Amino acid sequence: RRLWTIDERKPDCVAAKRIDLGIAKLKVLPKLGCRIVGQVTRGRVRLSGRGNELVITLPVNATISAQKVGGIASETATGAATVRAVAHLSVAPDWSPRAKVDISYDWTTAPGIDILGQRIEFVGMADKRLQPVIADLERTLPRELAKLKLRDQLAVAWRQGFTSVELNRDNPPAWMRLEPRRLGFGGYRVTGDRIEMVLAADAITETFIGSRPADPAPTPLPPPSPRIGSRGLHFFIPVLADYAQLEPVIGLALRKLAAKGITLPGVGPVDAEFGRVTVYATSGDHLAVGVQAKVRKRGSTTFATKGTVWLTAIPYNDRDSQVVRARDVRIAGETDSGVANLLLTLFGDSGVQDSIRQSLTHDFGSDFAKLLVNVRRGIGERREGDFVFSTTIGQVRNGSIVVTGRGLFLPVDASGTATIAFRPKRGS
Repeated sequence: RRLWTIDERKPDCVAAKRIDLGIAKLKVLPKLGCRIVGQVTRGRVRLSGRGNELVITLPVNATISAQKVGGIASETATGAATVRAVAHLSVAPDWSPRAKVDISYDWTTAPGIDILGQRIEFVGMADKRLQPVIADLERTLPRELAKLKLRDQLAVAWRQGFTSVELNRDNPPAWMRLEPRRLGFGGYRVTGDRIEMVLAADAITETFIGSRPADPAPTPLPPPSPRIGSRGLHFFIPVLADYAQLEPVIGLALRKLAAKGITLPGVGPVDAEFGRVTVYATSGDHLAVGVQAKVRKRGSTTFATKGTVWLTAIPYNDRDSQVVRARDVRIAGETDSGVANLLLTLFGDSGVQDSIRQSLTHDFGSDFAKLLVNVRRGIGERREGDFVFSTTIGQVRNGSIVVTGRGLFLPVDASGTATIAFRPKRGS
């Protein structure tokens, strides 16, 4: 690209030459005029950088001719210079980009010619024409940075940050809702011809079970925050054991016990049949277990009863253990027979209660491992709009079991590191 051209008459291209004879100086060569013709062009702009400094290198080439020196001789000179602009990048409180520009240039090959035994230098002439170019570069760079519309882009990105990320698809479906609070500016990172803005966000995370929660209401883009907390992620997610998973296990254990034979104190051998089992949550973090049963004293046709007996139990687990057990198994019952004590005696038997207690034991280990796989797959790296959300889960701990209407919930606390990169989709 041509920066400037010159075509002008210069009356004193070559100064007059005199000889000192001692008593006087004799002019042997008069000053000679010439026509100066030439141009200065620039090469391709190169971008590089280090840290928060953007380095712009502009190669400049000059071709200048002194034509018809004294009406006789002509010579052409070439020169090369390197213009170097170092822009120190920052942002203003309103997120508009700022650049403090320091510009320098050096002639690697100074333009000049030797003609008729004298040197004609074109550096001063070229410098005079380069100064406006450099001044224009100092004005242009901040304007070009302003064209990026950084604040507008960040405002869009900030609004997109108010979203929900799926942690687990089902059993139970779980979501982590993000609500950004602060946005910190960590400077620019210039690598080769690529400029990256380093941002860090503080956000509150909430975990929701069930349907996708409504996105939080976006707030206006805040000013750059000078301090942002350490990069990290902490979230909660439960593992669910539906009561329907426990009911057939209890029924199977009781039927196996009946097949082995049951002998009740004060009654003797009995024939027992166990039917439908129902489990649900009740007050005081207890489970209610209802079992339909028939029991008859062996060899008797009248000493028999049937009904549903309800038992309560307290599920528990140790900290960081995925094995849930039951304790404090107690009974209460309703029957349609005057000999109800036989049914209550059956469920008061230690063998029957042990079978129920053991069948209420549930190992969440496989569910726990499956959940972590799902979470890592779900948020290991995923795109939400123009953001790419990446996490690395480090420490995982589980708490005490919780009895809820939907099932037994094992709370899981996960922590790790997270990054949110703004990578707009093509065309956005």
